[in-house]
Amino acid sequence: MRIDIITGLPKLLESPLQESILRRAQNKKIVEIFVHDLRAYTHDKHNTIDDTPYGGGAGMVLKPEPFFECVEKLKSERNYDEIIFLAADGEVLTQKAAIQLSLKENLMLLCGHYKGVDHRVREALVTREISIGDYVLTGGELAAAVVVDAVVRLIPGVLNDGESALTDSFQDGMLGCPQYTRPAEYRGMSIPDILLSGNHSEIEQWRLEQREQRTKKLRGGSTVL
Repeated sequence: MRIDIITGLPKLLESPLQESILRRAQNKKIVEIFVHDLRAYTHDKHNTIDDTPYGGGAGMVLKPEPFFECVEKLKSERNYDEIIFLAADGEVLTQKAAIQLSLKENLMLLCGHYKGVDHRVREALVTREISIGDYVLTGGELAAAVVVDAVVRLIPGVLNDGESALTDSFQDGMLGCPQYTRPAEYRGMSIPDILLSGNHSEIEQWRLEQREQRTKKLRGGSTVL
């Protein structure tokens, strides 16, 4: 998979994309991630990427020209399955959406910032809009990192344990069960006896029951995909 991210603040993405699972995926050549600086597609001496909104109002709006030029250049080199704009009013990211995106070959993510982006960018270039929750961030960079992480970890070969992603919360519509590790007792708190029984069928049944109970308690009993 190849992922291209377009942003006016590329340094915000440097660390998240170069650590842990994402670094491993890139080292294994399973995924390529490229960050493109909007300022490289400006033509004035100040590398201006934003301007005041027509009609007045507070804040600054990202200009259309740098986005159009960058997207058009990238599209001239390859086809993209999705061009995604990270937007507070987009569809809320779910595990189902992450699974869908993990099956794609080329993704492009556009990051808004300041007060937003000229709406013509969204109308003419974007194929999908995604939000990571009903709240507002300063920009789309952190949201882009979340989307990339959620998607890349699902690609076969990225995680060392092939079953790990399949047993995550939300993967089958339920939340995950409680997890424990050594020591078995710590500060007077013991792990459930069933986990020490060695009876794998009973352990799996216990885990299923825990997942059902947690989903009912924390999500009102409804599946979450």
